[in-house]
Amino acid sequence: MNIKRPLFTIILMLSLPFVTTPAWAANAPITIEADHMESLEAENNVLFTGNVDARQADVRIQADKMTVFYTTAGKGTKQEVKRIRCEGNVEITKGEWLGTGKTMNYLAKERKVILSGDAKAWQDTNLITGNTIVYYLDEGRSEVIGGRTSATVDGESGSKSSGRVKATLTPQ
Repeated sequence: MNIKRPLFTIILMLSLPFVTTPAWAANAPITIEADHMESLEAENNVLFTGNVDARQADVRIQADKMTVFYTTAGKGTKQEVKRIRCEGNVEITKGEWLGTGKTMNYLAKERKVILSGDAKAWQDTNLITGNTIVYYLDEGRSEVIGGRTSATVDGESGSKSSGRVKATLTPQ
């Protein structure tokens, strides 16, 4: 079934005048497609909603909602992306690496991605899960944080579980 939907193809560099490219590939353009875009100049951010699909070089981010936060341009300085926040059905891929979660924060200066909420990462057939996964784009390495969790079902508190990191490694 082929449903035609309105999409705004936006080159981030055009929607944020004079913004330098700080994200995952040094000089590659960032393209973002979404059902809706709203520029909030007073708040120095741009909000994309509905089937968001962002790409730069070999990195692709898909989410329900993406907010791009940028610096204020000063006299003689350019605006730069400070961070990107994604919410809802977040999926990020870089080469063979795939990460998913409920939310994602990309910190431009540190060039790292932080996935939270049922975070999972795959590389080939290997899977790792945890509360939070931090992926360092330049280094191609990740950290997984377990943490403690608890559950309440039908008003009854469940026992605390370890919230430990879980990995499934498939030998070749």
